[in-house]
Amino acid sequence: MEAYFDALAGVLQASLNAGERYTATLEAEQTDFVRMNRGRVRQPGTVAQRYLYVRLIRGARHAMHMTTLTGDLAVDAPAVRDVVAGLRSALPELADDPLLLLPTIVQSSRDIRSAPLTASTDVVEEVLTAAGDLDLVGIYAAGPVWRGFANSEGQRNWHETTSFNLEWSLYHRADKAVKTTHAGFAWDRAAFHDKMESARTQFALISRPPRVLAPGKYRAFLTPSAMAEIAGLLCWGGFSGRALATQQSALARMRTGQSLDARVELTEDTANGVAPAFQGDGFGRPRDVPLVRAGQLVGSLVSPRTSLEFGLEQNGANGGEMPESLSMAGGTLPMHDALAALDTGLAIGNLWYLNYSDRPAARMTGMTRFATFWVEGGKVVAPVDVLRFDDTLFRMLGNNLEALTTETELSLESSTYQSRQLGSTRLPGALLSEMAFTL
Repeated sequence: MEAYFDALAGVLQASLNAGERYTATLEAEQTDFVRMNRGRVRQPGTVAQRYLYVRLIRGARHAMHMTTLTGDLAVDAPAVRDVVAGLRSALPELADDPLLLLPTIVQSSRDIRSAPLTASTDVVEEVLTAAGDLDLVGIYAAGPVWRGFANSEGQRNWHETTSFNLEWSLYHRADKAVKTTHAGFAWDRAAFHDKMESARTQFALISRPPRVLAPGKYRAFLTPSAMAEIAGLLCWGGFSGRALATQQSALARMRTGQSLDARVELTEDTANGVAPAFQGDGFGRPRDVPLVRAGQLVGSLVSPRTSLEFGLEQNGANGGEMPESLSMAGGTLPMHDALAALDTGLAIGNLWYLNYSDRPAARMTGMTRFATFWVEGGKVVAPVDVLRFDDTLFRMLGNNLEALTTETELSLESSTYQSRQLGSTRLPGALLSEMAFTL
């Protein structure tokens, strides 16, 4: 695939006229997808796809076109030449772009994080065998994903990673289910069976009569999966250099004295994620970008366009300035002691439908989902019917944060809209002295 992309870059270079430049980005994958329902395989398949994004630049004018590739250079080369011709005809109709910023120094890179995966057939057989007669619903996605960048200055960036992502639920009835994920770069049988055993234990608990709780404030333990939903909402503009500069970020108040608990440390950790170390314009990314240190906002993600508009230093952020490899440092609470530390309160396995109820105050609202339990004396007493929370990040990870788990959990981006996405989070669980629920 890398040699094929280099050949396409050569075709693009040869297609240029005097005064023209190009950038090109390749997004490709070969993925095994398996959908499961009622403990059986319902939809197996393999997807191989390649997309090439070509941008033609002349002066401060530029235009982009995305084309689907076959993988056969004899077929794709003429199509790429046609793309360049089409873009050339469009450029005279366009205005200059005052925020166009492209690399002035060639910074090539090559990062291959690939190793053979366990055969998908073997993984699925193991999963279904472990589920037994339970109603397992899930999806398994595995295989290599490729990203490449090239430009007319001779820069070449290549990123290749092979990973798997298994998401499954053990379904009981109505809204009662136990959701679990297992993801990584090599199938870990022991880790999978530990998670399946934990899911089975929780499955037995959700069959108990549910506890109905009145609206109010309760002690709560948020699993890493629940924390991932909070982090996911925060990523929508929270760390954006543009959103912070225009006061549209939910963290804008951290620029004027508001802070989180001193134990909160957040980093865009590209070196230990799955996202490439370069972005679509060809700018490289640092190994890590500190965002929050000791509860204080110390950095942001700045795209090239934002850097020009607001006079900030770009750091390889994507156009949306969203984290792609967000990592939060763990604390001192062992995961196996979390319920004992909670004592009495809610153990929240998952959250969903999160949104801001007051963005400037970093106030979030959302619903509990799947396995959420009422705990007394460190022991699960009963499942809890769906609750809506409404609370601020500055309370949850500020004044009300009692502890973070020692262990952190890697979660790979599960979105497959158009193609598999290269994004990840690594987060701990969090023990809160109280969390506000409105219904």
